[in-house]
Amino acid sequence: MSALRAAGAIMTRELARFLSQRERFFAALVRPLVWLFVFAAGFRAALGMSIIPPYRTYIPYETYIAPGLCGMILLFSAMQSSLSLVNDRESGTMRLMLTAPWPRWFLLGAKLVAGALVGLVQVAAFQGIAWAYGIHLPPLGYLAALPALALSGLMLGSLGLLLSARVRQLENFAGVMNFVIFPMFFLSSALYPIWKMQEASPWLAWICRLNPFTHAVELIRFALYLQLNAVSLAVTAAAAAVFFALALWGYEPARTRPPKGE
Repeated sequence: MSALRAAGAIMTRELARFLSQRERFFAALVRPLVWLFVFAAGFRAALGMSIIPPYRTYIPYETYIAPGLCGMILLFSAMQSSLSLVNDRESGTMRLMLTAPWPRWFLLGAKLVAGALVGLVQVAAFQGIAWAYGIHLPPLGYLAALPALALSGLMLGSLGLLLSARVRQLENFAGVMNFVIFPMFFLSSALYPIWKMQEASPWLAWICRLNPFTHAVELIRFALYLQLNAVSLAVTAAAAAVFFALALWGYEPARTRPPKGE
């Protein structure tokens, strides 16, 4: 019971912080909505779509990028959560939390789950707007995609946790975020199929296939159509485990202790 109270307190704090920052919620929706309303209109004519799994017929470009934009929301939400971790460490809140009489994996895991929940709330709001815009996916697909969205959020949150363990100053984190976010997003299948990238450059297509964000997007895409992409599931789960293990290693006391003179 005390463990549940501790985890509940951590997650409640993160959710309360998110709810108190309304501009963060609207900013999280602006990025994918700009892609959906503006860029998709221009790319629709330039990017011809082929019938590829899980689709059984030709689809509008807006329908194709919807799962990728859900992944975008999770990616930016994860980086925002990791930014708050760096801020907590600078203010001393993080160090105080890690001194609690609970395993380090438990405390960081609670932070990770809270960040994933925040991302899921933002994705749900985006899916509602996309549905009103005319992007109608299978009704049961929204429920089937919940585990895929949760696992993807945990994977990306673990990556953010790993980055927060390595970045010691808040002002340095913005550059690291851009170095991670934009390559992960654009070198993936979020905006265009990999076969399109293959036509342009086989090397870039190869990088896209190795990108764990690609597999997170494909896991969500297949789940929305009530299908399972086993390869993407395995890669996303393995990446989440590896990132979280490296984050735990990075948050060991000997590595989180500030250098002398700070």
